[in-house]
Amino acid sequence: MFRQLATYASVGAVATAVHYAILVGLVEAGGWRPVPATLIGYVAGGVVAYALNRRHTFASDRPHAEAGWRFALTAFLGFCVTYMSMSLFVERLGAPYLPAQIVTTVLAMFLTFSINRTWTFGRR
Repeated sequence: MFRQLATYASVGAVATAVHYAILVGLVEAGGWRPVPATLIGYVAGGVVAYALNRRHTFASDRPHAEAGWRFALTAFLGFCVTYMSMSLFVERLGAPYLPAQIVTTVLAMFLTFSINRTWTFGRR
């Protein structure tokens, strides 16, 4: 399990880089508000995470038709955590968006790892 968590975190770093690049680009260059920008970034990072986690983290033999919708549902849960956390930290508490996003990312990572490990990509 430690190896899987470490690989999940490494894959997450790549997906997070995509997410944060979009977040920062939309906020700083596009003038977007942080919460909608982070949700767009989250979806893009999720596409990267699915492909890399399926192959490298969990080496799943579950068909895409089955794993895909499970991953999407799990990602939606992470999306909701991201929305609620960022709304709380940035819009209600006035926290800077990047530190708020770092805390949010860690929260979502632990939640989604557990679900993806046992349900999305787990052995049939």
